Amino acid sequence: MNMENKICVYAIAKNEIKFVDRFFQSVKEADYVCVLDTGSTDGTYERFKELGVITEQKKYETFRFDEARNDSLNLIPDDANICVCVDIDEYFESDWSKILKENWKETTGRARYRYTWNFNPDGSEGIVFMSDKIHKKGAFKWKYPVHEILVPIDENQYEWIDLPNIQLNHKADNEKSRSNYLPLLKLSVKENPLDDRNVHYLGREFMFHDEYENAIDMLKYHLTLPTSTWRDERCASMRYIARCYGYLGDEKNQEEYLKKAILEASHVREPYLELALLYYSQQKYLDCAVTLNEMLKIKERYLNYISSPECWTSMPYDYLSMCYYYLGEYDKAEEACIEAINLSDEKRLKENLKAIIKTKNSKKRFQIPNFVLNLS
Repeated sequence: MNMENKICVYAIAKNEIKFVDRFFQSVKEADYVCVLDTGSTDGTYERFKELGVITEQKKYETFRFDEARNDSLNLIPDDANICVCVDIDEYFESDWSKILKENWKETTGRARYRYTWNFNPDGSEGIVFMSDKIHKKGAFKWKYPVHEILVPIDENQYEWIDLPNIQLNHKADNEKSRSNYLPLLKLSVKENPLDDRNVHYLGREFMFHDEYENAIDMLKYHLTLPTSTWRDERCASMRYIARCYGYLGDEKNQEEYLKKAILEASHVREPYLELALLYYSQQKYLDCAVTLNEMLKIKERYLNYISSPECWTSMPYDYLSMCYYYLGEYDKAEEACIEAINLSDEKRLKENLKAIIKTKNSKKRFQIPNFVLNLS
């Protein structure tokens, strides 16, 4: 271990009082904790003061995340060399700082760690990916009004290290508004119209705001950019275009773009599942079953921010079981339902299995009771 390494956790905050203590308990093993408060009125700023956190308050006439995060960097003490950017609604699992210090070298510039962005209602992990907001002090700054990223401020080539044993969790306030994301993304694309990443984000944000035509136009623009080369993200743009067409009642274009998404990134499960759900809603049970079987051949789960955890739950086997049932393939329906139950102890699945076995044994087709679907 290099005993000269000192860690500083730094963050920005506004009206996060409900998360302050959880956040602090998870980061207090760092050498320093710094928080720039951007105008809290709920006691957040005062609570951080009580906890002994290095904190200042600065209110912005026009807020943008990169400016606030760059200002928060100014709070970091001179003798800290490892900077860890964390949001107040996030928290580390124990011993993270020990792992970081043991692996950090003089040539290290950035570190990736395991990040759980959300959790399912049953407490299991939802979206998981490797995040990278740990960096060498003085070597990076933040860029973009929202969905900000770290960019180097010199030409030195620093090494990246992967530390999957460091676990950061995100449990957000779902009632908190994200209304400022859309104008900030519009500003970001205005400032950098050829930046494929933020064009993709803006298209997705239009979709979240039910502006489906704008979303389609922006996401199609994303696909034309020469820097739009990451297949997984291109696939996501095609999936979102398909969703927008679906919301507009255009199932023909919805199906077309889901097929394009599969061709773009046939190594990920997401487009297969969305196409299968479309077929199921159309009562095309054979097409749905074929699509799901192709999807289930994919065994490697890629950890990135555009992954869908539903692809790895009981859902695919659940739908496959019902497709087989409606096709009269009761043995296969039973097998798929058992696979679903192995991934979930949901009562409905167990009732479905009983009904499938009863139908198979009687050789009579009847409607399975309590087939309750959530197609959202």
